[in-house]
Amino acid sequence: MGFSSKALVFFLVTMIAAASSMAATYDVGDASGWTLMGGVNYNEWASSKTFHAGDTLRFVYNRDFHNVLQVTSSDYESCTTTAPLATYATGNDAIPIMGEDDHFYFICGIPGHCEMDQKVDIQVVAQVPAISPPSATPPSPSKSSATYLLSSSLLVGLLGAATYLISMH
Repeated sequence: MGFSSKALVFFLVTMIAAASSMAATYDVGDASGWTLMGGVNYNEWASSKTFHAGDTLRFVYNRDFHNVLQVTSSDYESCTTTAPLATYATGNDAIPIMGEDDHFYFICGIPGHCEMDQKVDIQVVAQVPAISPPSATPPSPSKSSATYLLSSSLLVGLLGAATYLISMH
């Protein structure tokens, strides 16, 4: 394998590891799953987690007795099942979280289940804190910061050359 192939493999492995470490999969209700049994308080469960865009919610349940409906806030509050945004019914549904700073509402669509609190409000937070706007006039770089930038670039270049030479042997 040549240098470019090794570098490509290293890059891909690093990117896959970084991506997988950033997203999380949450089993709704943990070991209890999505059920009326066991007295799971789903909103208490959700409030103990921090959800981000890119995470996945996994609903595990007996599909003969339950399903999952994604609904609006008002349908969540009133347990209305007539116009869901999405319906899931496999018994093992993985639902990706796509938005930040938002709520996602899920209920069981079987009559009476939502009213018995088989519902969950997932609050998604932003990945990074908001950045304050820059000042009106950014300060000009000082000579010492330019020197630091030059020496940092030189160090990165030397490390790259050393890595290349090591990989050639």
